[in-house]
Amino acid sequence: MSSEAKIITRDVEASVVPIGTKVTLQKGETAHITQSLGGTYTVVVNGNMFRIESKDADALGLEVVAPPFAAPTSGPLTKEALEKMVWESLKTCYDPEIPVNIVDLGLIYDCHLSPIGKDNFKADIKMTLTAPGCGMGPVLAQDVQNKLVSIEPIDEANVELVWDPPWNQGMMTEAAKLQLGLL
Repeated sequence: MSSEAKIITRDVEASVVPIGTKVTLQKGETAHITQSLGGTYTVVVNGNMFRIESKDADALGLEVVAPPFAAPTSGPLTKEALEKMVWESLKTCYDPEIPVNIVDLGLIYDCHLSPIGKDNFKADIKMTLTAPGCGMGPVLAQDVQNKLVSIEPIDEANVELVWDPPWNQGMMTEAAKLQLGLL
């Protein structure tokens, strides 16, 4: 696995992978970036793996990039267009240990949009994890929720972790299987 070394420029909160516990990585430590997908960063510091949120990219000396999912400025937004934006946003969420987005991994079981006003919506998501004991579940669910509420017409996002049906590799898209060397 190749990695890019960065010196942490300020104290930064990170999640320990795979248990999800929040810790503070210290300014001056060397972080080796092993994955930078969907705006989050998986880093190894002193032999341990951590996930750093996109809002903290500057601590790695990188530019903080705003989410690209804004409503179109011309004309009213259709529910179909909003659903497409939601699915595209979900495709920017990644497990810190697997370089495939959660949609292609087959972790999103349901996505339902409900109007909560004239031009505002609530998103209800049912998702699972590759393993029920994964401590990163709350971190991934929060990532999904944050990305959804960053879409302009979505004011609420509820993410429920479910375990039925249990996830299996057969739920992945062919592209995901190919990327992971399973085809």
